[in-house]
Amino acid sequence: QVQLVESGGGLVQAGGSLRLSCAASGRTFSRSAMGWFRQAPGKGREFVAGISGTGGSTYYADSVKGRFTISRDNAKNTVYLQMNSLKPEDTAVYYCAARPVGRTIVVVAIKEYDAWGQGTQVTVSS
Repeated sequence: QVQLVESGGGLVQAGGSLRLSCAASGRTFSRSAMGWFRQAPGKGREFVAGISGTGGSTYYADSVKGRFTISRDNAKNTVYLQMNSLKPEDTAVYYCAARPVGRTIVVVAIKEYDAWGQGTQVTVSS
């Protein structure tokens, strides 16, 4: 029943920055860990970043570590992904995802998330 809506995608040149937002509704936001995933054309969906229910723990894919930052504002029921030093290989549809209520620990497996947003396109030109 949870609904997730992503925003903030767009076209940016290599080296630039974007901030994605994901607004959640339908269940207690702080009781679910959240994640960002992405899917490039012709490729499978992959984990990008995750954050625990309280925001106290984060985890990143090696490909984005040091460039991307995930954060959350539980008062606003919103999770963010700040993307800096963007590369053409970051081009993908980015999805916000939530774990079931009560699952507050970050995990990387797609099957451990039960709610997904519609996705937002990020295109990085060279």
